[in-house]
Amino acid sequence: MSDAAISARQLTRKFGAKIAVDHIDLDIPSGRIYGFLGPNGSGKSTTLRMLCGMLLPSDGHAEVFGLSVVRDAEAIRRRLGYMPQKFSLWEDLTADENLQFIADLYGLGGDVAGRIAEQRATYNLESLRKQRAGTMSGGQKQRLALAAATLHSPELLLLDEPTSAVDPQSRRDFWERLFQLADEGATILVSTHYMDEAERCHGLAILAEGRLVAEGTPRDLMAGVDADIFEVEGADGSDAPRLIRELPWVHGVTQLGLRLRVLVDRGAVDAESKLRGLLDTHGIRATIARSQASLEDVFVVATRREKHDV
Repeated sequence: MSDAAISARQLTRKFGAKIAVDHIDLDIPSGRIYGFLGPNGSGKSTTLRMLCGMLLPSDGHAEVFGLSVVRDAEAIRRRLGYMPQKFSLWEDLTADENLQFIADLYGLGGDVAGRIAEQRATYNLESLRKQRAGTMSGGQKQRLALAAATLHSPELLLLDEPTSAVDPQSRRDFWERLFQLADEGATILVSTHYMDEAERCHGLAILAEGRLVAEGTPRDLMAGVDADIFEVEGADGSDAPRLIRELPWVHGVTQLGLRLRVLVDRGAVDAESKLRGLLDTHGIRATIARSQASLEDVFVVATRREKHDV
């Protein structure tokens, strides 16, 4: 294993005949935000649960700070915070009562009241301290959940689609706090299906069908995408999307307002002229221009290739 905060080799989890996580390798450095990007059922949550000791691997192994997720699960749990996708605190308790209960669970000593007060101030919970969690909004629950997950100052924070039920401003505020935590030395592993959030990560793994199909920094992934991208403008209201999708070297066609974003095999011979010829043949007058890859393009190409390879 390396000196990474998290290292995994051939990490696998099966549920009966179904392989939820299929022999993945990971090396995640300390003090970074690392993202898992993938559709539902791609293995993101299962991987997080294995890394925090909630699930045992069916095969392979993983270490967190040099500790085995199998042999040293309890020691690892004391050094991490975990925030599941579904709000998991006690809805009939107030914000303060929830934080106090978490402090008791971790056996925190010293000035616990002062520590809870710091969390209230950091996560803007002062006005909610006596409010029952079940009556809070999605953004308020999210702040409380993160305050609880970081109450014991964990070295590792695992977040499972933490912003799926909050508004854009709450998401923005949440990510600002994650970068502050990373600057303070925490390692953060976050699963998401939002492309803009994935692009914020220092490093990123794209999962599909339980497999790791692409990995790197968002910039490197976009620069190395195995496709050429064209934008077609002026073809709205026509048969252009259907006609283009039928071409064997086209990965996908996405409509963006009045534009079509077309992904084709990288290096496909005369792709632009063939697209233009196809449209001209059907009387569709449109402009075609090359475009830079987005993270969504990377995701489409990587997951499409995985489905074809399975």
